[in-house]
Amino acid sequence: MEFSTDTLNRALELARLGEGHTRPNPPVGAMLFTARGKCIGEGYHRKAGENHAEVEAIEDWKRRNPKSKPDTLLVTLEPCSKPGKVGACTDAIILAGIKHVTYLCTDPNPKNRNKAHDALAAYGITCKHLPCEEAEALIRPFAKRVKTGIPYVTVKLAMTLDGKIADNWGDGKWISSEESRIATGKLRERVDAIMVGAGTVRKDDPSLLSHGKPNPDLVRVVVSRSGRLPAEAQIFMDGKNRTLVFDNPHTALVELGRMGMNHVLCEGGATLATSLVELGVVDEWLTVLCPKVIGERHIRDAAVLGAGKLKDLHICLRV
Repeated sequence: MEFSTDTLNRALELARLGEGHTRPNPPVGAMLFTARGKCIGEGYHRKAGENHAEVEAIEDWKRRNPKSKPDTLLVTLEPCSKPGKVGACTDAIILAGIKHVTYLCTDPNPKNRNKAHDALAAYGITCKHLPCEEAEALIRPFAKRVKTGIPYVTVKLAMTLDGKIADNWGDGKWISSEESRIATGKLRERVDAIMVGAGTVRKDDPSLLSHGKPNPDLVRVVVSRSGRLPAEAQIFMDGKNRTLVFDNPHTALVELGRMGMNHVLCEGGATLATSLVELGVVDEWLTVLCPKVIGERHIRDAAVLGAGKLKDLHICLRV
């Protein structure tokens, strides 16, 4: 069966619904079709311990289209062939009577990698790998943790045209635009943890939560060598997401990896970002370049030095 670009995008869209919620598993989407190409079931992995995407798609078919006959399964990641917290997906595929399986990237976990083909072939089910760069990118954080034991690290910094992330008094709040802050909030919806340094907590008292759709699975992480943090800070007093404190970034990442965290977003300022770079653990660097010049002024006075109607420029670099 040939899949259109729209169909592939839909499978990826389903998978992305699980980002930030599936740890220690990766986000996965699946679609089930008849022999004539009609989609009769969709699903995605919502949370570890719950159904995988393949089973969700099969259950969706049983609920909505029980009289139709499944033929082909499209899934963004190679189906697992070993049972974990739930049964093996290859077993569910066999029981559903599916004849063909196409997956968009292989599983980086050696327990499952390249094993679905043999497990399904034993029952006459064809299993095809259709390489997809977007699907590979989607599980990049999971792949890094599986291979190295530590999460994928994205560093995000906002800076002005004169290269400053704060003024001479240490005030760095609201350098970027409202649009950029909304974009950052959406990124927080998709990661497992957000990491900052103690200075950020002391100066800005951030919530470190998404400004839009809440992510109850997000973990807040503070790196503080001294451990002296304001007890009244939002991250300790708002009664919302869990907050962890570590004395150094290396220990933090090792422990977060052990906890199954796949993706960590660092918004903690230049000191923490520099430490992560020196450790050699940064995978992605996101710079928001703001069309402003602070110079020697307080940041609250710097807006008048903005460059006309220019918008923030987002620069993303993978290393």
